[in-house]
Amino acid sequence: MPEENIIQFSLNEEGLKELYLTEVQKHLEKIEMDAMLMNSKQLCQMLNLSWPTIEKLFLSDPNFPGIRIGKKWAFNRKEVQKYIDHWFSEIRAQGGTVNL
Repeated sequence: MPEENIIQFSLNEEGLKELYLTEVQKHLEKIEMDAMLMNSKQLCQMLNLSWPTIEKLFLSDPNFPGIRIGKKWAFNRKEVQKYIDHWFSEIRAQGGTVNL
């Protein structure tokens, strides 16, 4: 008599739903991060710096790509990235130390 290969599996629907929702949330966060404009909180997250540090290092520079809208700030993500890349290169060329 020939042997039959039988594969059985079961799915945990709640686990699958949780996995699906986690992946959807990751995708939504990526879309949000790719948005053109950022607020001050998003800028802090992007640069991994506190708001007071950002104010000291960058907001006094008129070339920093930020605009004030009422009491809030808005920043163009791509322009900030270009500015930071250039700033980082300059700091490295000067010895790699930033004094606050």
